[in-house]
Amino acid sequence: MSQITARLLAFLSCLLGAFGVALAAAASHIAPGRSLESAATIAMVSAPAVLAMLAMTRTGLIRPKLGLFCAMTVWAGAWLFSGGIAVRAFAPMSEWAIVHAAATIPMIAPIGGTLLIGAWVLAAIAALFK
Repeated sequence: MSQITARLLAFLSCLLGAFGVALAAAASHIAPGRSLESAATIAMVSAPAVLAMLAMTRTGLIRPKLGLFCAMTVWAGAWLFSGGIAVRAFAPMSEWAIVHAAATIPMIAPIGGTLLIGAWVLAAIAALFK
């Protein structure tokens, strides 16, 4: 795994964690009752999980390419899941056309959730069979 790839993924994971905290605040103050709590939870749990997968890769616990693939897949799945829910929650309040357009894309959150589940299962298998 290249150092720059790991650093970029770590940076993006930290942004995912910040997004989770922002969603948690929005769930309390801006859009209560719009499923933002689950989106915040997924984002905040997935951010350190990606960092842990990078650490497992770096320490040799799992194969580097497979670990990087799992970490990237968790990151992408978390963004799709959390972002899909957030876009749908905020679309009625937004004046931006892109938010309304994104809210009409079907299956964003379920695809993200499926990616997350698959990445976790693959990481579990990778940890057993290095």
